[in-house]
Amino acid sequence: MGHLKHRNLITTRERLRDQVAHALRAALISGELRPGEVYSAPGLAEDFGISATPVREAMLDLAREGLVEPVRNKGFRITEVNERDLDQYTEIRTLIEVPTIGRITRSASREELDALRPLAEEIVRAARGHDLIGYLEADRRFHLALLALSGNERLVETVGELRKRSRLYGLTTLDERDQLIPSAEEHLELLDLMLAGDAEAAEECIARHLGHVRSLWAKGREERRTEADGRPAPKRKGRAGR
Repeated sequence: MGHLKHRNLITTRERLRDQVAHALRAALISGELRPGEVYSAPGLAEDFGISATPVREAMLDLAREGLVEPVRNKGFRITEVNERDLDQYTEIRTLIEVPTIGRITRSASREELDALRPLAEEIVRAARGHDLIGYLEADRRFHLALLALSGNERLVETVGELRKRSRLYGLTTLDERDQLIPSAEEHLELLDLMLAGDAEAAEECIARHLGHVRSLWAKGREERRTEADGRPAPKRKGRAGR
């Protein structure tokens, strides 16, 4: 019984750690924290106006997600994802998700698919409302909940890990230009095709969507280059969605 008196303190500390982790993810996505740069827990704690302990704990959480890596006696480096890595992650996701969406279209009930519509609509609202964190979180929940209808938990875990590794950074400018809205609306299109029972069209839609996500990452990366260099971003060769 003596241990229970500390319950509120632990909960409060965990909440602070979660809040800091959420804020750090937001800073990663917005581009405030840049890939390749090293940040110290005390330095970030000063920005937050809190002690270094919850910041260090939050950074360790992000390290487990692969978003940062510890640098001895310095802090944490924001991990980078290069073009080759992202192409490979996208290829693996395509190999997994396209046929899985086809199977789910043929096997899922209308009730199971209809239950995902609020999430699909939430993605669109977030994109139109320039809620970048809400957009990415709703997108994650939608895709994993949809794949969960396959009944394969390991498949869902694998795609979840691939999503973390192929995360989108520096999308603030694209968000401000409403360039995320078309990708957001593809979730409703996909759901409508699945509800119509058109497995082939649903597979084509998810393949196009994954290519669209890949293109958004490339655009966000080039925007960061432009801001950093003060000159136009170089044109990419080949198809943007590859």
